[in-house]
Amino acid sequence: MTKRNYVAIALTILSLALLWPGLTRPVVTLTASVTALGTTREIFRQTQSIIEAVRSLHESGNDFVAGLVLLFSIMVPVIKAVLLFVLFALRSPAGRYRLFSFLRSVSKWSMADVFAVGTFIAYLAAKATDNLDAVAGRASTTSRATAWSRIWLSSS
Repeated sequence: MTKRNYVAIALTILSLALLWPGLTRPVVTLTASVTALGTTREIFRQTQSIIEAVRSLHESGNDFVAGLVLLFSIMVPVIKAVLLFVLFALRSPAGRYRLFSFLRSVSKWSMADVFAVGTFIAYLAAKATDNLDAVAGRASTTSRATAWSRIWLSSS
């Protein structure tokens, strides 16, 4: 093995070591608040990691989105790292080339993780505003429109 291969193995081990905190540490915090009569009141706060996100998406019945986040944020990086170790263990040049070609094609899907996390954030934002409701009293139509726009802007 060349020095370059040892560096690649070390970087793969480092990437796996850094993957765990990336999956378990909080990724996003969503906060919704409403300002009324000069005071701001927080009505929703949620902080989640990637693993918690997959769990909550599954529990809420959003299995497709949970599957996307699970596949692209957890499974693809782990499988890719394991296959890199297999690649360095193989002795056959033909087998190494086929596995390398497969890894190169999988690498093209690595940025789908960003799409999956973006979908998750959109889900959290929708969940934050799902239970918001306002009942207007004897205010004018303009006041009602202003109140609704403030509620909508504060939650987005």
